[in-house]
Amino acid sequence: MAKQNYGMPNMQQLMKQAQKMQKQMEEAQAKLEDVTVSATVGGGVVEVVASAKKEIKSITIKEEVVDPDDIETLEDLVLAAVNEALRQAEEVSQQEMGKVTGGMPTGGLF
Repeated sequence: MAKQNYGMPNMQQLMKQAQKMQKQMEEAQAKLEDVTVSATVGGGVVEVVASAKKEIKSITIKEEVVDPDDIETLEDLVLAAVNEALRQAEEVSQQEMGKVTGGMPTGGLF
């Protein structure tokens, strides 16, 4: 008499699916290397470009915002632009990875 499986998933099939998902995750992460986001503040006087992997690629500061007597404002503008660029990068990253995981959190598995 053949042994019945009673709906238990085949372990080999699960491993293949996990390997396929891991490969898709790696491909999505590699794709994120080339995706960039841009954030501007102060009416465009400070711009920060970041990769979707949350690496700052460039910071552009227009000359008119550079005031030696008011460094604090420039620091605040740069900080705001960097934080916004990183927020956008995180959003793009989550969207791309969500395509692979179906919205399931990966919990650092891949």
